Amino acid sequence: MRLLCCFCIGIVFASQAQVPAYLSASAANQAMAQGQLTSEQLVSYALAQIAARDQQGPNLHAITDLNPDAIAQAKQLDQERKAGKLRGPLHGLPVLIKANIATADQLPTTAGALVLQGFITPTEAPLVKQLRAAGAIILGKTNLSEWANFRGEGSASGWSALGGQTKNPYVLSQTPCGSSSGSAVAVAADYVALTVGTETDGSILCPSAMNHVVGLKPTHGAIAGQGIIPIASSQDTAGPMTRTVEDAALLLSVLATPQAKARYGDLQQALQQSTVRSVVLVRAFDAQYPAIKTMLDQIKQRLLSQGVQVQDISTWQLPDAAYQAEFDVLIYEYKRDLTAWLVQHQAPVQDIAQLVAFNRQQGQKALAFYGQQYLEQAQAIDLQKDRQRYLKARALSLQAAQSLLNRYTGKGQVIIAPTAGPAWPIDHVKGDQFNFESASPAAIAGYPALTLPAGFDGELPLGVSLIGAPWQEPQLLGLAKQLQDQLGAWRAPRYLKTLP
Repeated sequence: MRLLCCFCIGIVFASQAQVPAYLSASAANQAMAQGQLTSEQLVSYALAQIAARDQQGPNLHAITDLNPDAIAQAKQLDQERKAGKLRGPLHGLPVLIKANIATADQLPTTAGALVLQGFITPTEAPLVKQLRAAGAIILGKTNLSEWANFRGEGSASGWSALGGQTKNPYVLSQTPCGSSSGSAVAVAADYVALTVGTETDGSILCPSAMNHVVGLKPTHGAIAGQGIIPIASSQDTAGPMTRTVEDAALLLSVLATPQAKARYGDLQQALQQSTVRSVVLVRAFDAQYPAIKTMLDQIKQRLLSQGVQVQDISTWQLPDAAYQAEFDVLIYEYKRDLTAWLVQHQAPVQDIAQLVAFNRQQGQKALAFYGQQYLEQAQAIDLQKDRQRYLKARALSLQAAQSLLNRYTGKGQVIIAPTAGPAWPIDHVKGDQFNFESASPAAIAGYPALTLPAGFDGELPLGVSLIGAPWQEPQLLGLAKQLQDQLGAWRAPRYLKTLP
């Protein structure tokens, strides 16, 4: 990881003392408005936390690169605030973004891959421009599962050749899940209050749940996808990862496209009172995980006490053919979309064939722990000859996902499901040992889903997902805020080395 100079680190430790631990972005905004806090102090605090916990101490490996100009930018924004000039709702707030999101600055855009080491893109993603316009400081980039966990079989979530293995701050031996591992861990470990992750299928929701933070995968198309190193444009999206529901709403209000903002209306107003009167509670995993049953029982009790109708359902599964069809879609679009990104951004390799060849030439240096089967399968795709098969696969997977979701969302209900099981051990021999995730239907269909902290299985965090119809983010945020306040489930990590 590229760190700041020693002089800057000295500034970090000298000026960050007044920042309370686990300060939300909303509270930081208020404190800066009242003159009780500065952006320089916030940035200094974040850099001190990173220096203490990322490459030493618990060695979380959540950060790949840091912005060497962050302190200077914070000072500039503090001067603008004193002069009465505010750029937007994130003025002076540090934000970390995933390392597959292009920035036109000194921060490389790498997806954690050796072939893109040090690669500076000539342009930046629209969502980054929106963050800057809102006054945010891009503090750095977060580690991820390499190539957003779409390089090959047998990977361990949160590992990349450039960033190493991201660790779960609750229990360091357990997975942080992925692929937006670093973004989730950076919030959980109190580096910053605001991070941006990306998701194709579960990559925001799963790490958010396993690191006890709020993650929001918006309606597909709500956030511009240009500039993000892609897997598949039909499912890829960026989204907020924060400690509180209020901060998720704040960040979404900045990241959303103008068209999405018009659909949402006032997201802060949506937080004031939940308008959801009927939910479906997915109880498919109760028998296998007693802690999940307890979590859902508590949620049901809270909702019933608020006059919300609750319907229990015992199944939550797409047909096996839908999962295979989804994979066929991802492989086809990977060939099409990743190749286009490499060319457009003038990358060191211009297509997947060159990428595969580079990895083979580098051997274990580029392909440590597992292979590149997904890249090789994408390379073998003929975009013309395989198009009809792709279209059939997309239609099959989309119909299956929409059919499952519309059964309930079509009636105005919100689906509540456990986001994932408890975190499994990090294993670079066997790879990930997934228990279950509930993300796929919303990922395939492009429907919004929000996960928030809702319980624990011993020392391991558990999250619950709220899934709605397209453009129902305001309703999901309102219900999530209600549950956040009623459950009070969040607690700070203890950095245990292993499970007791």
